[in-house]
Amino acid sequence: MSHYFTDNSNLPSNRREITYVINGTSFKLFVDNGVFSKGHLDQGSKIFIETLLKVNLGNNVLDIGCGYGPIGLTLAKLTPSMNVICSDVNTRALGLCIENVSALKVSHQVTCLQSDIYTNIEGKFDSIVSNPPIRAGKKVTYEIYKGALSHLVDGGSLYIVIRKAQGALSAKEYIESLFGNSEILAKEKGYYVIKATKAN
Repeated sequence: MSHYFTDNSNLPSNRREITYVINGTSFKLFVDNGVFSKGHLDQGSKIFIETLLKVNLGNNVLDIGCGYGPIGLTLAKLTPSMNVICSDVNTRALGLCIENVSALKVSHQVTCLQSDIYTNIEGKFDSIVSNPPIRAGKKVTYEIYKGALSHLVDGGSLYIVIRKAQGALSAKEYIESLFGNSEILAKEKGYYVIKATKAN
């Protein structure tokens, strides 16, 4: 069985557009079978984006496990000074993300990159953001949290969104064991937005 967190380019296609509004701005993105939240912008990502827009993410941001791009592309569109790398292992999702970059006219800010977690990620970032693929299991999600340390600048932060019912508090505890700190930026509709900052 194919999952959104694997490379599943052979699935039958059923392309369409979804629309959502963030901070009064309307967004249209292409979606397809085999990607996460193909019918609409998922509640967790919406809460996550709205929370992230209230904090200073810096100029260089990595959206890891970006899917078709709603988090990274929305942040870029609403923050013109931001440069974003959107990465995913899923070829179809990344192809959609590339199309959505073009449609939103943010190609000067956004680079889409195929990568299995951090395999093809170079450099360090002011912020790493992720709506992690919970169904992929802790082996994958905890590697996202652990690998963030070596891909953040000193003083840079990891931000994730995760439902309480899917292990938000245990994820927070693990992240705190790595970073030495963690905080909950938002709690809404069962979703937690968690931040951890790399020491200077």
